[in-house]
Amino acid sequence: MKKIFQKNGNINLLLQGNEAIARGALEGDVSFCSGYPGNPSSEIIETLADAASHLPIYTEWSINEKVAVEAAAAASFAGLRSIVCMKQCGLNVASDFLVNLTLSGTKGGMVLVTCDDPSGISSTNEEDARVFADLADTPLLEPSTPQEALEMTKWAFDLSEKINNIVLLRSVSHLSHTRSVVRIGELPENEKKARFDTRNPFHTFPVIAKHNIRHEKLKTAETIFESSSWNPYQGPEEPELLIMACGSAWCYVLEAVEIAGLTGRIGILKLGTTWPLPKKIVRETLRKCDRILFAEEVDPFIETAIKAYAADLGEEAGGKTFMGKASGHIPSTGELNPSIFLNLFEILFGLDLINKTYREKVGEHLDGVIFPREFGFCPGCPHRGSYYAIKQALAWDNRDGFISGDIGCYTMGIWPTGFNQVKSVHAMGSGLGIASGYGKLAQFGFDQPVVTVCGDSTFYHAGLPGLINAKFNKSDILLLVLDNSATAMTGFQPHPGTGSTATGEDTEPVDLEALLRSLNIGVDVADPYETEASAQKIYALLQKKGPRVLIMKRKCALVQGKQGGFPYQMSVNHDVCLGESCGCGRYCTRIFRCPGLIWDKENMKATIDQVVCVGCGMCADICPRGAIEKTGKRN
Repeated sequence: MKKIFQKNGNINLLLQGNEAIARGALEGDVSFCSGYPGNPSSEIIETLADAASHLPIYTEWSINEKVAVEAAAAASFAGLRSIVCMKQCGLNVASDFLVNLTLSGTKGGMVLVTCDDPSGISSTNEEDARVFADLADTPLLEPSTPQEALEMTKWAFDLSEKINNIVLLRSVSHLSHTRSVVRIGELPENEKKARFDTRNPFHTFPVIAKHNIRHEKLKTAETIFESSSWNPYQGPEEPELLIMACGSAWCYVLEAVEIAGLTGRIGILKLGTTWPLPKKIVRETLRKCDRILFAEEVDPFIETAIKAYAADLGEEAGGKTFMGKASGHIPSTGELNPSIFLNLFEILFGLDLINKTYREKVGEHLDGVIFPREFGFCPGCPHRGSYYAIKQALAWDNRDGFISGDIGCYTMGIWPTGFNQVKSVHAMGSGLGIASGYGKLAQFGFDQPVVTVCGDSTFYHAGLPGLINAKFNKSDILLLVLDNSATAMTGFQPHPGTGSTATGEDTEPVDLEALLRSLNIGVDVADPYETEASAQKIYALLQKKGPRVLIMKRKCALVQGKQGGFPYQMSVNHDVCLGESCGCGRYCTRIFRCPGLIWDKENMKATIDQVVCVGCGMCADICPRGAIEKTGKRN
């Protein structure tokens, strides 16, 4: 058993931020754990799924974030403690239920963890999920370190039960994925019995009259926040600059202040409980200085709230100079880092720190050593074959067709690796919904064929309603389900079509083809490795009307490599390849761009990189000379 699951505490472990959150949930006596995979949050449920093999807890990957919150709420209604985890985009999906749940309230402690993604490192946006705390009148906690992430998560369950409401805990990419030494505590030994008491006046339905009760709960949380240890001040009593920081930004501020030698001149208020504001603490701290700088990632959440509170204080607050995102002193988008604050300190304090960013320092040593890399599909990725087949079919059709895309590895279809075929990407399932709209524009002269792509996990998550809408309204769309039998982009978590649960338990997989046929929609299946045959099927379907579906079925290359390998051994016959004199313009390495295909500068011909090539065989179909050959079976 891993040390992170052991019952004894008072030992130090090297933990990732997400692992620390999971340990905090275990120390907080959690029973029910649910979520939907999405970077940077996935490791929380993965850790708790592993823990379920050793400890008396239940863990699941739910079909989507809304269902995950609903399932966890059921456990809370039955008196158990529950945690639900997702990335910032997922909270949009869950928000419909969330704003009603905070009206009805909860019973067993319930914590919702949202892991935001400043700079959109692995997301289509860098949305700040903290706005939902304000919208739903929900307490919000923001840890700054893995140690604090553990302790805050554990504490959040107690807070939830004191106010009978769900509590939000916000992490960000750098906290979720950083590692540090964490002191773990002991796991509780409490026996847990679930029961929904039908005779208790506790009800699980929201009514308008409960809105004022929700506000009262928030006031109770504020009182608790005022006496908590999560909002410490450090620095002189009369600082020249006061910084109010939260989350990872607090760490960046500490580092920058130390590097600049300004420890005795700058005061720092660390806000760990960011909604509702601990107003007494904020009021007392505002008195220390007239220059205030806000440090937080993504939106000016605490900045806006504190400036509004200062306005309410009026003359008591006095004249203040506020600096932050609104004033332009802090970048309005993207991740923060110590260099941003060092540059600002140079201006505010008249210093010459000769500051260089980490990226600049590393770049000086690596300039010309590391070559730039573009986003690309893995060798053998079936999505490359799918997009190539779509490109061919749309060219044959010659009606200026295009792809309405979706979220997953296949989002890279917007770039050359997917032949620039995808023209729109928004939220999970939106590709289908948008295509459904395009498919009803014929009466307005719209005559372009629309192909929409959706991964298998995404289809179960949010694609099915869009397809049913297209069926119901007789929308003219062609859906390609890119079924690679995995939630590949976020770490190969199982989904309803894989045949196993989060804890590895066997379960009957949902038959995707049967599900689609039950809607009385035309369904066919193709293998993306067979690009020519797939292109012909797509072309034939483009000539039809109404909603129709083609399942592009082939396991993710990384999964396939572990489960039996690939079909072929690939090679380039240099007696057939004409190189630059072929007239194809190095089509294989310049257009098809598989990493396993490289240009041999010495021989001036294409060749196979046998270390990188997996043996999918797709490239054999694209050489106009037939110089790329597939033989035998690759081990």
